[in-house]
Amino acid sequence: MMDLVLFGIFPYVAVALAVCVGIYRYFVDRYSWSSHSSQFLESRLLFWGSVPWHYAILVILLAHFLAFLFPQGWGTLLGRPLRLYLLEASGMALGIATLIALILLLARRAGNPRLSAVTTVADWVVLWLLLLQVATGVYIAFTLRWGSVWYLHTASPWLWSLVKFDPQVQYLAVLPTVVKLHAINAFVLIAILPFSRLVHVITVPLSYLGRPYQVVAWYRQRRSA
Repeated sequence: MMDLVLFGIFPYVAVALAVCVGIYRYFVDRYSWSSHSSQFLESRLLFWGSVPWHYAILVILLAHFLAFLFPQGWGTLLGRPLRLYLLEASGMALGIATLIALILLLARRAGNPRLSAVTTVADWVVLWLLLLQVATGVYIAFTLRWGSVWYLHTASPWLWSLVKFDPQVQYLAVLPTVVKLHAINAFVLIAILPFSRLVHVITVPLSYLGRPYQVVAWYRQRRSA
């Protein structure tokens, strides 16, 4: 029964919350769809945390998405041992990079009084949930080897069953607890997405493509002769 609730019902609840609340927030408070940059308060740790985090997590999410969207093609890609080894090693390296970057971002928030003052409870919840997600992913990569292969036979068919509105929870029910936690926490992040700054990840600034050119005037004080 618990497996049905966690893997067959909760994913739909999470997606419904993300879509409905996200649409409501967009039309009621559109200008809140932002990450609210705090770079002017502290930029050194932000650079070393934010830049590796964004690049590494985007590649990891893209790999997850491609394996879900094209399972047969992904299986063919992993059909040779060398490609499998390279992909596994790359995934581990990217996972470690995201983990270190996220720890730096957490340390930045906790170690700077000015940043802590503008950090909400929702910000802390998101950061700790992201840390849990990345940490469990790295743990899975190192302890449950060849995840890029067994993902195709467990998580991918489970996700497709959700898309078809015919949840097959048995694919996740037989997996270790850490994998279940990793999967459920992903949908928890989706559920809280519209309630936090994390909502900015689904915004695409297409208006910038057709926006008129801006004239920027630089003022530089002349050096004294």
